[in-house]
Amino acid sequence: MRLDLVTVVVEEYDPAIVFFTEVLGFELVEDSPATTTDGAAKRWVVVRPPGGGTGLLLARADGERQREAVGDQVKGRVGFFLRVDDFRATFERLEAAGVTIVRPPRDEVYGQVAVFEDVAGNLWDLLGPPVGEAQ
Repeated sequence: MRLDLVTVVVEEYDPAIVFFTEVLGFELVEDSPATTTDGAAKRWVVVRPPGGGTGLLLARADGERQREAVGDQVKGRVGFFLRVDDFRATFERLEAAGVTIVRPPRDEVYGQVAVFEDVAGNLWDLLGPPVGEAQ
């Protein structure tokens, strides 16, 4: 058993695909036409970190209630956690891409951490190994 997908509600598909693939380095696994339960056109868009793992289903907000969830899926808490081997290089790539850094890097017992916003405004922890451990 494994957790396969987690939904991230976004305003539009294409900017979200660009953010997750070009900025974060995820792989676009699928981008297929689909329909909503009432027959409206939508897309089934899945991105995953390189090498697999739990993927993200990028779901365009459908209706006012879902639009309210864009960027606020976990009501202001950090809801997503991206663990990387090279914290410094990843953090510098995010800064260079203009990603909003909410809290700058700090060292914790569990590793290096910084908080950033995704394209929708959701908060993520960027997590790296503790300072001094091989990267």
